[in-house]
Amino acid sequence: MKPIFVRGISQQFRLTLAIILSVVLLIANDRLEPLRQSISSVLSPLQYLANVPGVMLDWSADSIATRNMLAIQNKELMRQQLLMSERLQRFEHLRQENERLRALLGSPVHMDSRKVVAEVMEVASDPFRHYVVLNHGARTGVFVGQSVVDAKGVVGQVVEVSELTSRVLLLTDTSHGIPVRITRNDVRAIAQGTGDIDEIELRHVAKSTDVKVGDLLVTSGLGKRFPEGYPVARVMNISRDAGQSYSIISAQPLAALDRIRYVLLIWPDEDLESLKPTLVSDIPPLEADAELVTDTEVSQ
Repeated sequence: MKPIFVRGISQQFRLTLAIILSVVLLIANDRLEPLRQSISSVLSPLQYLANVPGVMLDWSADSIATRNMLAIQNKELMRQQLLMSERLQRFEHLRQENERLRALLGSPVHMDSRKVVAEVMEVASDPFRHYVVLNHGARTGVFVGQSVVDAKGVVGQVVEVSELTSRVLLLTDTSHGIPVRITRNDVRAIAQGTGDIDEIELRHVAKSTDVKVGDLLVTSGLGKRFPEGYPVARVMNISRDAGQSYSIISAQPLAALDRIRYVLLIWPDEDLESLKPTLVSDIPPLEADAELVTDTEVSQ
């Protein structure tokens, strides 16, 4: 005769087993990294397969567009083309003037870097992590630490690469830091993610520093991760508490991080790579240390 109540595994044994497995996984974390990358490469075709319904919906929407809608879009594109042509003419004048000024100052001219358009395949489902997955990987030449921007500003940087895909950590993630400068007065700072998709903050800025609401933040070029001059964010709020040593400065990213679909992967300029030792030696000790710490935090 079978007993009515069967005694199972005790709770203490389950807890002990869970603790042992956790310690083993913590110790073997670094050794499992190649395995994780291999699994990511194997699962890449599944990500493409999961992206097929979205591609089919886009194709269907384009196919059923009416002639009137296409005519309206064509008229709008013609208007934008005229505006862009006029802007290009002004930019060409500014470029020529910039080249003349650089020649006078003896500064090197930065050549156009290689760029590739990538599409967002997946967005992080974890509310505490801000990252997206792109449809380009090691086969395209993507590398860890590569800069990613969209039409309005910096999006983040690549932190993981598989054969066909890559993972981009957004600049609003709490583990992300980016060296920036204010275009109005060239004040340098470190912009740190806050965990909110539409907010970053400037860390360790003295209360006496000249910062105003509306200031534009761009990449400073220090740290050797992001090229110089790309828009990052705009200062939205400044709080100077008498009891604090530093100001509390929040800024809003210019990139549409909550609805990005297409981004640009940027490769470093060859000229900048050849000048790397000189540029590193020119950085003041305090600022260089701050940038190295930021890059280390991001890579972790």
